Parts: sequence; structure tokens; C-alpha cells
Amino acid sequence: MKGGMSEPPWWKGRRGEWYVVVQLALFLLLLFGPRTWAGWAFPYPWLSAIFGRALLMIGGLLAVAGLLTLGANLTVLPRPKEQAVLVETGPYRFVRHPVYSGVVCMAFGWAFWVQGLLTFLYAAMVFAFLDLKSRREEQWLQEKFAGYAAYQKRVRKLIPFIY
Repeated sequence: MKGGMSEPPWWKGRRGEWYVVVQLALFLLLLFGPRTWAGWAFPYPWLSAIFGRALLMIGGLLAVAGLLTLGANLTVLPRPKEQAVLVETGPYRFVRHPVYSGVVCMAFGWAFWVQGLLTFLYAAMVFAFLDLKSRREEQWLQEKFAGYAAYQKRVRKLIPFIY
């Protein structure tokens, strides 16, 4: 026990481990959960498939660009590594969390591609959860990097130029 308080359970963890567990569960739901209600058909299925593929590709490129730009700073946990440096280059010039942005884009792309009404709900849940996760991550980033508050004022969080 430290300071009269016990260590959090492993899934909560000091570095945000529980976020990764919930995130994985949401990804599995998005990919393998029921897709739609019986009797509901997506209007313009050919257009939906094209739009879905485009979002999947754009999201994949954005996520990969974010991962590659992070380099040694990369961690699946929301708390930054001890030796991390603040990255503001590459896709980080346009959005503070390009990996999350890419994942959200891919989630909605998947929903359009499979044309599942419930899959859209799951994609919205992924967006809401990654927004929540990024809030906690940004608290830790503010503690670690003196320039993070200025970066937050200049660059949007999850949707380039919008949010």
C-alpha cells in the first residue's frame, strides 16, 4: 500500500490498462457482432460499399501514418512512456490523435461496407470510447509536456479541422 491507498486492479492499472481491454472488446463487437436488424436493408448498397472501402483505406493510411510518426513513443496504453517526446509532425500537425482518428474512420468505413445498422452503432461507440480514452491520455500528456496545452489550442483532437 502506498500513501494509505492500495494499488488499482490490473485491468485499471496505473497506465490505463483497462482502456485497452474495453477497446479490444469494442473492436471485436464491431467486427463480429450482429450487424443489423432483420428486414432492414441499406439504401444504395453499391454506393455504401464504395464509400465504405474509401473510408477504410483513408482511415488505415491515417492510422499507419500516426503509428510510424510516433516511432519509439508508441504504446498501446494511454499513459505516455517515460522517455517519450511530444510529436507534432506528420499527421500530428492536423489532428492530435491520428491513430484514433484512423480507427474511427475505419470503423465507420466497415459499417458502410457491411451495410449494418447495428455496426454503425458500434462504430459510434468506438468513437465515443476513443474520445473518452483520449481525454485521459491528454491529462497525462499535459502533465508530461509543458507545450501540450498550446498544441491542444492549435490542433483538433479527433477530426482534422473540426473536432
